[in-house]
Amino acid sequence: MNFDQIIEDLKRKIYYTVYFLAGEEAYYIDEISDFIEENVLTDLEKEFNQTIVYGRDTDVKSIVSYAKRYPMMSNYQVVIIKEAQDVDNIEELLPYIEKPLNSTLLVINYKYKKIDKRKSFYKQVGKAGVLFESPLLYDNRVAGWITDFVGKKGYRINPKASEILAEYLGANLSKIVNEVGKLFINIPPGAEIDAVLIEQNIGISKDFNFFEFQNAIGSRNVFKANQIANYFAANPKENPLIRTITLLYTFFSKLLIYHQLEIKSKNNIASALSINPYFVSDYQLAGSNFSYRKVVQSISLLREYDLKSKGVDSVSTSEGELLKELLFKILH
Repeated sequence: MNFDQIIEDLKRKIYYTVYFLAGEEAYYIDEISDFIEENVLTDLEKEFNQTIVYGRDTDVKSIVSYAKRYPMMSNYQVVIIKEAQDVDNIEELLPYIEKPLNSTLLVINYKYKKIDKRKSFYKQVGKAGVLFESPLLYDNRVAGWITDFVGKKGYRINPKASEILAEYLGANLSKIVNEVGKLFINIPPGAEIDAVLIEQNIGISKDFNFFEFQNAIGSRNVFKANQIANYFAANPKENPLIRTITLLYTFFSKLLIYHQLEIKSKNNIASALSINPYFVSDYQLAGSNFSYRKVVQSISLLREYDLKSKGVDSVSTSEGELLKELLFKILH
């Protein structure tokens, strides 16, 4: 079952005896667990029928004893195990999983780890209840995720703003939700989020961010690129060199793919580069300004300066100076 199906069933009061919520991305695990904690039982029922423990403070025997209790003055009891990855030998829950108590919702939050679904324990969980896996979101999907999330909350966000947030916040969904929540507080429902709102409420500069840096390089706007590089150099904590190099590597890797395309239609470029069609013109311009050979040279430079940023053949040079050197060599 996917996240939306699980939440929809919970809203319709369709419950399962076991919810094993696992994976490297904690956001969805917390969302499902919190929904169960807040909505399955009334406040009065929770006093006697809701048990929440942390993995480091419990063991399999205790979990089974909690799960086997019958509810008091309620149809259900809820047992939530948070940070269940800290429970020793959790697979020893198998006998209970095979014969769970129908009046208990056992919620197991098993975070930051992949599970081996070939094992009998996880197969049985899938038969007895809900086995949900929450993988990490790939970086190139973060902007699209932000757009979908904002839309579901009744707002809009333009593609440029989504990219700025994605590049600044990375793939930490909980962090993204927290920061975007600051925007929702200050704008009316249905409003569109843009770079100006992001700067005012989150603090990401609308003019001096990686998105603008990438476009300045792609359009060979030497003056603007150097302005942004100077801003990054003056604010290294918010703009670490290693992150800038990583993002530039992604940019030039996509340009490499662009040059190898036989059909350079808008839709084909967007599909091949895994980008929003809104940004195709930026890559077309960059492709005209950077030949295939220059793209390859730029990628080689990024590898060289990645090593320098880690102290290889560059012990005393600051990150800011390294960035300026790198930018000069890319643009000249």
